[in-house]
Amino acid sequence: MPLCAIAYVSDVAGPLSAAHLDALVEDAIRFNSLAGVTGVLLCDGSRFLQYFEGPDDGVSAVHERVLQARSHRAIHKLGHARVPQRFFPYWSMRWLGVEPALIEMLSAGDWEAFADRIAGGAPAGSGMERLLQFVAPHLPGQAASQQVRSAAD
Repeated sequence: MPLCAIAYVSDVAGPLSAAHLDALVEDAIRFNSLAGVTGVLLCDGSRFLQYFEGPDDGVSAVHERVLQARSHRAIHKLGHARVPQRFFPYWSMRWLGVEPALIEMLSAGDWEAFADRIAGGAPAGSGMERLLQFVAPHLPGQAASQQVRSAAD
């Protein structure tokens, strides 16, 4: 089954407590599980950066849900492409708190060619490569962490 992925950055709409973010992510986990979508959400308190992957119809359903969500605004799609494999197979969704500088650095990377980088093409320092390097230590199990590190090399 072909897989695709979307990455975007957006601004948090209003105050967002950790408890509220946990509730949003729990809801996303349920929805994404049914849609066959996996991914990661980074939040610095004022901005989100999210990457999600899965079958075309599942990614489309999640993307539509993202566009309708009231928890954020000023959504800017960084990339949307086919991917050769899942890079977050263990997470229907997981959020990680980050510093604002990380979201800025990741969103400034080359996301247009992120699928090429995964396939071995785009230059080092792309947004996807930086995301994989940041998330690798948070993945469950040594094998999963090594898989992500290898994909980013």
